[in-house]
Amino acid sequence: MLMLRFLLRKMWNTRWLTLSTLAGLIMAVAFTTSIPMYADGSLKRVVAKSLEEKSSGLPAGSVMARYQATGSEKADVAAFEEVDRYIREELPAEIAFPYTAYVRSLSIRASQLTPEDTSKVDPSKRRQMTLMAQNGLQEQAELTLGQWPAEQPQGGVIEVALLEEALYRADMHIGDVFIYPISGGGGIAPVKVKIAGAFKPKNEGDPYWYQGMEGLLGTFFMSEAGFQDYILKNKKIPLNLANWYYAFDLKNIQTSDLSPLESKLERLDIVLFQKLKNTRVDVSFIQLLQEFKVQSLQLQLLLFTLAAPMIAMVFYYIVMNARQSLDRQRTVIAVIRSRGGSTGQIIWIYLLEGLLLGGAAMALGPMLGWFMAKSIGSSSGFLTFVDRKDVPVGVSAEALLYGAAAVVIALLASVIPAVVYARASIVSYKQQLARSDRKPFWQRWFLDVLLLGLVGYGYYLFAQRQDLFRATGMTTDQLSVHPLLFFIPALSIIALGLFFLRVFPWLLRFGNWLGKRLLPVPVYLTLTQLSRSSTAYYPLMLLLILTLGLGVYNASAARTIDLNSTDRIHYAYGTDVIVRAEWEAVPLELPTAPQTGGQGQGQGQGGGQGQQGGSGGQGGQGGQGGPGGGQSGGQGGGENTQVKMRYIEPPFAVFRELEGVKHAARVLTTKGNVVLSGKTLGQGMLMGIDNVDFAEVAWFRPDLFKTHPNNYLNLLGEYEQAVIIPESFAEKHHLKPGDLLSITISQQPVEFIVVAAVPYWPSQYPDEMPFFIANLDYVFDQSPVTPYDVWLKMEDGAKVAPLLEALSAKKVGIATVKDVRNELITQKKHPARGGVFGILSLGFLVSALVSLIGYILYWFFNLSSRVVQFGVLRAMGLSRRQLTGMLLLEQIFTAGLAIGLGFGIGKLTSYLFLPFLQTAENVKTQVPPFRVIFDTRDTSQLYIVVGVMMLTGAMLLLLHIRRLRVHQAVKLGEER
Repeated sequence: MLMLRFLLRKMWNTRWLTLSTLAGLIMAVAFTTSIPMYADGSLKRVVAKSLEEKSSGLPAGSVMARYQATGSEKADVAAFEEVDRYIREELPAEIAFPYTAYVRSLSIRASQLTPEDTSKVDPSKRRQMTLMAQNGLQEQAELTLGQWPAEQPQGGVIEVALLEEALYRADMHIGDVFIYPISGGGGIAPVKVKIAGAFKPKNEGDPYWYQGMEGLLGTFFMSEAGFQDYILKNKKIPLNLANWYYAFDLKNIQTSDLSPLESKLERLDIVLFQKLKNTRVDVSFIQLLQEFKVQSLQLQLLLFTLAAPMIAMVFYYIVMNARQSLDRQRTVIAVIRSRGGSTGQIIWIYLLEGLLLGGAAMALGPMLGWFMAKSIGSSSGFLTFVDRKDVPVGVSAEALLYGAAAVVIALLASVIPAVVYARASIVSYKQQLARSDRKPFWQRWFLDVLLLGLVGYGYYLFAQRQDLFRATGMTTDQLSVHPLLFFIPALSIIALGLFFLRVFPWLLRFGNWLGKRLLPVPVYLTLTQLSRSSTAYYPLMLLLILTLGLGVYNASAARTIDLNSTDRIHYAYGTDVIVRAEWEAVPLELPTAPQTGGQGQGQGQGGGQGQQGGSGGQGGQGGQGGPGGGQSGGQGGGENTQVKMRYIEPPFAVFRELEGVKHAARVLTTKGNVVLSGKTLGQGMLMGIDNVDFAEVAWFRPDLFKTHPNNYLNLLGEYEQAVIIPESFAEKHHLKPGDLLSITISQQPVEFIVVAAVPYWPSQYPDEMPFFIANLDYVFDQSPVTPYDVWLKMEDGAKVAPLLEALSAKKVGIATVKDVRNELITQKKHPARGGVFGILSLGFLVSALVSLIGYILYWFFNLSSRVVQFGVLRAMGLSRRQLTGMLLLEQIFTAGLAIGLGFGIGKLTSYLFLPFLQTAENVKTQVPPFRVIFDTRDTSQLYIVVGVMMLTGAMLLLLHIRRLRVHQAVKLGEER
């Protein structure tokens, strides 16, 4: 109790450090718990999507067990009842998810029916039926004729019901009695069945009817009790087939459920077979669980790798705070140790403090983590959180386990230094103070150089073997990035920061040596102070470099991923909406040139006639006549014809008048053979456009062109025959403006004049096929009118559905519609994408917050611990103004330099590593080209944080100087 009172008093005396450490612990717990929470929520969303996609067949959570008799084998009734009990009672408890359907069906072998009274029933019709019992039939079906079968046979006659359609197909009626022979029963006498009623399903789409209606048309349904008592036990007819079917509802599945559930389902086959031979699982959702497991693991791995640098930064902040607190209490620790306090007692005090703070963090952290997970789920881009249906997030045992692990790591990082300090006596402490300028361990062991080497090797691997870092199996726009593409850059920021801190003292000594005779006294004192105690500033400088460097890199990475993937989709479509109307095709017969017919030959007699030539050709040569006869020839047949299709163009003006459409343009894309100087150069993609309309609807990225795209479109307007070609095609074939080429369109060569060459054009990929941009009216003047697309530039928020309804009302049919906005929405909703942007956004905000808090706390305690030094300087004659200037310079040389380095290292790392985020198989052919993005909004936000930090530091400094009393500061004894 005394120790607890002592601990609480100690924590109160250092309450600001205690609160800052608690804030760091809460942040660490929140970060680590938010990732599994989001992964669980994303899994639920993936499950919901899978359930929706698989709604046409068996539900995604289906499990079906089957017993099938083989040969003359008979099922043991006791064994069957045991396996039936297990499936009915124990299996749902083991799966531990609710089910929407449970169906048990039991049947004997099908038989050919014989009417009992052939005068009433046509005996010539073949009727093959199966006698079956199925649970829940009366609840799921609606009786249409007769009545439901009796529970037990009446006078040895089994009453049955069947589907109404089956009744009509088999030409049977209510009340008919049939003889049902028992096959494979070892001489068991036939049974009589009487049709008692007919039914139809209440809802054919219900999972209860998983067999399908067609599969039940040959089935007689009797009562379950009658089947078990009369068929199996009384008549001892062997069971032929038993099916047990469950449709489990998996919408609330969690990541922690995947492995145990998969293990239970894999074990189910063995359990069933051991209870009843030839019983096995026919259908299960093991494969679905495996897919969920892979997706969940990939997502968690990606998000934890992204969050690892931020979590490490928070841990470093906790350690830095703990070290500051321990340094302020080190004299007290040494005195307690020298006056008889045991090492264990001192360690226990700090361990108990850590446990109290850790417990508080575990209580508050998951709540903040829940909010973070919600924010991640609503992220649609970097620092963009939208109001939409978010991810269903809940606190799971796995999330709490991650939080507890974070607390343990943080406590170890803060308690281990306390253990070291607890072993020190007052003498050893004073000895260590005398060696306070000793280099830190990472400088003595050249850890910074080792990390730089590791980063260089990682960069080499990225450059040489990029295919190994693009193996997650998703498309580009689903954000297929390898986790190392975020881990290695974070490591490079740490390595470069540590390396600079190695160089920092050398720069100070050089400046001190260079200007010791020229510099004013405050500047010289500042450089001397920094060069003699540079290691004391390392924690703050490293924290600022890490937080700001990571903030810059994360912001740039998020903007780069977002903008490049969005650009690729915009480029692929070329505009907002692409509509292809239905064109009416009319056959048109065209005459062709006549062909030469066969040569007719024949010897005439008495002026015989010549043989007629072939159809469509010249007549045969007349036969040679006899005496008095003449030579007669003939012209054969007529002309051949060729059928072509003439298209009737739908009205284009209606598209301009649609509500929500800003601009519309006709765009023809068709392939044609390219001919240059009489040589065929292969196929090319001809795009016919109206240059003015196209300028209003097309998506252009300005940096792709040497001049504004409208300048190229103006060239099309100046020359009717103008064509714009790709730069790669022009270079390959040495084409220049003014050169002629022709393109065969619908078997009609059309001549063009080259007016310009461009590297790219919306929706066109020059490396796959060269494109040729021409005037649409000129193309239609030279060749037949063929179907084209209509490109639409939409107003913000305008929907496509009303547009289609308006076109339908105007009798314009629509063949195809493509909406780029739907593709962008689908991309933004992908769990991996939302998770990445959410983590990067939160990491950016946490970086800014940690920088601000860490900076303020460091300078507050730094200034508080140097009161005696300031008093001595004032006593030596330094004015308040000079002392203030000296401390401001100290902040600029340390914090200011670290801030500048943080920005610089972050940008350098971005330029070095972000190009590896390209996920195309060949980065050289990625269209449009990849670019690294730095958004001024993000930099401005960091500048604001830095400005607040520096202003707060200056205010703390001025406050300390103003409150300084020389007669109180200069005294004998220990420093405070």
